[in-house]
Amino acid sequence: MTVAARSTANQPADPTTHAEAVPGQWIRACALADLAIGRGAGVLGPDFEQAALFRIPAVETDREAVVGRTRLYAIGNIDPFARAAVLSRGVTGDRGGEPTVASPLGKQVFSLRSGICLDDEAMSVPSYAVRVVDDIVEVYFQRR
Repeated sequence: MTVAARSTANQPADPTTHAEAVPGQWIRACALADLAIGRGAGVLGPDFEQAALFRIPAVETDREAVVGRTRLYAIGNIDPFARAAVLSRGVTGDRGGEPTVASPLGKQVFSLRSGICLDDEAMSVPSYAVRVVDDIVEVYFQRR
């Protein structure tokens, strides 16, 4: 699990800047080069909220797919079936062009784009925004 200190440069989003802005905070996770392609990493956010951060190859169905290009995704790290913080250790893949991660415990498959469980759509995990600033990956945690 990567524990990131709060950055003073990235203040919580100001809801007055955009009518649909969601208040929250960008958390610095790690250097982009430190993320292994096809593997996950845990990120600890405010109030001990956990995200699973993934860097995976861009798939052929991705209109921006170029050889060597990767995509970043972040979803909740807590497996809702096992109630354990293990999704960052799951196996990545795709199902019909949808990037996924399979829980290492129950093998349920989750969409990396939406966090919805593809094996049981009644279950899901949160999905987080991800950005790269100066080669540092940041994950956006909404204020709860």
